[in-house]
Amino acid sequence: MDRSLVIVKPDGVQRGLTGEVISRIERRGYRLVAVKMLQVPRSLAESHYAVHAGKSFYDGLVSYICSSPVVVMVWEGKKVIEAVRQVVGATNPTNAAPGTLRGDYAVEVGRNHVHASDSPENGQAEVALWFRPEELVAWERIGENWLYE
Repeated sequence: MDRSLVIVKPDGVQRGLTGEVISRIERRGYRLVAVKMLQVPRSLAESHYAVHAGKSFYDGLVSYICSSPVVVMVWEGKKVIEAVRQVVGATNPTNAAPGTLRGDYAVEVGRNHVHASDSPENGQAEVALWFRPEELVAWERIGENWLYE
């Protein structure tokens, strides 16, 4: 099973969208295996956004994710990366389809209220960065046989 890291960013937490993010992914059929709320330390933000280091928007990204609490989650299931990205919508909210989280609730790229892993490799790396192995709960949803062939 793949895993995706999902972060409800500061604007999503401040706007009360955490429950909406959780319910949309959960209704899609994926398992929540870890969740926590935290004030992001600068060192963790810098590690998370390391791929963007040196770019003009890097400092703003780091400062923003540290500006207010976030809710960080790990979701698990078959094709979870692709499915969660569908639920979340395009990075630029003006390109996000209606019915996606960003299409319904966001206006600007810098306040698109949710992060989701973009590949299985990044999902693995991001989960390892934000969660210790003992924080992940292994469980099976009753009725998963109705989701998967």
